Amino acid sequence: MAGCGELLIGQLEFYWDMHLWPRLQGLTDDEYLWEPAPGAWSVRADASGRIVQDEFLPPPEPPPVTTIAWRMVHIGVGCFAIRVNTFFADNPDDADMFDPRHVPAELPGTAAEGLDFLQSWYERWHQAIRALDKDELWSPLGTRGSYFADDSMLGLITHINREVMHHGGELGVLRDLYRARQLS
Repeated sequence: MAGCGELLIGQLEFYWDMHLWPRLQGLTDDEYLWEPAPGAWSVRADASGRIVQDEFLPPPEPPPVTTIAWRMVHIGVGCFAIRVNTFFADNPDDADMFDPRHVPAELPGTAAEGLDFLQSWYERWHQAIRALDKDELWSPLGTRGSYFADDSMLGLITHINREVMHHGGELGVLRDLYRARQLS
């Protein structure tokens, strides 16, 4: 693989290896679930004990502050899991990338589980896109891409990179705020 594909895949790989993953090391359960503001979105056990992610559609304006847990699950599910499950897994033909069947059934409730979850889905995404050839990278997403059907896989990779870097930066800020709270 050469050209744009290598550049974009390498961009996320570098960000993950040199910035985001090292920045998440040492994460504790208290920090993972810390609510930096009242009404913060997080992950919580529902009545059955299953971990679910807070989310309301449409989201309120302004959207609520989120916990580190919420952001990590958002990256793991919204950036990686649903894309892996849509484009690289054996799925029903009618399941586009917005189909809720692509969301993993088990979400992480602790920092260790959250780190494992995020790394596992990142690795699946990374391995899948790294295996694509030039034609596959430039091919349209098709019906699984929903209203992005005409966009290429490279376009999707670009979007995922942007989302991971954006939300990864937010994770860094939340960790900084948590640490500053501890120091004061």
